[in-house]
Amino acid sequence: MSDAASRAQPNASGASNEKLRIFLIAGEHSGDALGAKLIAALRQRVGDRLTLAGVGGDEMEAEGFVSDFPMSDVAVMGPLSILRHLPRILKSVYGTVDRAIRFEPDAVVIIDSPEFTHPIAKRIRKRRPDIPIVDYVSPSVWAWRPGRARKMRHYVDHVLGLLPFEPAAHERLGGPPCTYVGHALIERLDWLSNLDTEPLRARLGLDPARPIIVALPGSRSSEVGRLMEPFGDTLRLLCERGPAPQVLLPCVPHVRALIEQKRKGWPVTAHLLEDPDDKFRAFKLAHAALAASGTVTLELALAGTPMVVAYRVDPVAAPFLRRMIKAPTTVLANLVLGENVFPEFHQEKSSPENLAAALMPLLSDTPERRAQLAGLARIPGLIRIEGGKEPSGIAAEIVLSYARAGKERRAGPM
Repeated sequence: MSDAASRAQPNASGASNEKLRIFLIAGEHSGDALGAKLIAALRQRVGDRLTLAGVGGDEMEAEGFVSDFPMSDVAVMGPLSILRHLPRILKSVYGTVDRAIRFEPDAVVIIDSPEFTHPIAKRIRKRRPDIPIVDYVSPSVWAWRPGRARKMRHYVDHVLGLLPFEPAAHERLGGPPCTYVGHALIERLDWLSNLDTEPLRARLGLDPARPIIVALPGSRSSEVGRLMEPFGDTLRLLCERGPAPQVLLPCVPHVRALIEQKRKGWPVTAHLLEDPDDKFRAFKLAHAALAASGTVTLELALAGTPMVVAYRVDPVAAPFLRRMIKAPTTVLANLVLGENVFPEFHQEKSSPENLAAALMPLLSDTPERRAQLAGLARIPGLIRIEGGKEPSGIAAEIVLSYARAGKERRAGPM
């Protein structure tokens, strides 16, 4: 048994009138969404006996959470981007550690964003080894820097994995105990299958005779900055080779201004969509997606949308990352399937010519489109949880078990 595991063995019993204190730390939009669902599931189980503190965004705050500072202060990614913002990030890390210690939590939950959350977890563990720490969303140890898994055992007691292969990966790599809790979108599969897209089609005046492409350049400013231009040039090539596509462009509020600026050079009008439900309507309406690599590829897969995936990082960091990445693909939908069904293009390979050549066959009934649709049909069955349990509910039960163990340990012998 690892040191971390022995420090905090879960206790599922818990008194019915327990009062628990949990410190949550999210560092970007995807973690904020998960944190909001986790808060709702925790409150469903313990009600007003739960006291929360930490760092989160708009969605967590909509659940009554009060963030110590704006999450946007730390929502950066990539070695050079982190370096540019390092003083601010370090200040946030040390400040969050101090606030967590003062809060005297029964458990700490770090949510995604390992560049921000893991340094905090390490410092909390060093100062207060009695506080259990749960990591909601495994870092991509199965893809790059696999040695991180073993190191996590020293400061993480349990990992909540969103992907079905992650528990086996952590066991193989010597990481902390890991439970597959499932992607939050599993909770919306029935909703998604019944989602009515016609109101959005009518509101935007979409022509059923012309192809529809949903463009997804990312939720971070660094991603948007690198992908909007090649995405626009890709659309220009498609216009030259066939009917001009209609473009739907979901975006999150904090990158809307940048997207509006960058889309001015595009050859077609792109309909901006901020409503999260409209994003999924767009997925279902689209013949295909042109997407940044990330969680959105799994969302597209569950919506049944064929896709082409692209990604670009800082040119200086690219050679380093190429040496570090061990996985055969960075597309989550491919990893779930265990085969590379959805084409991906990185760095110089993500040229408009390559992207357009891969997208064009997906806009009509072709062998390429049929192959993707066959793969997409398999994915929901691969990620469903046995017994129909909800991911946020499973995550909440594990978090509460560690919080109860932490509370009992801090209380000491009666």
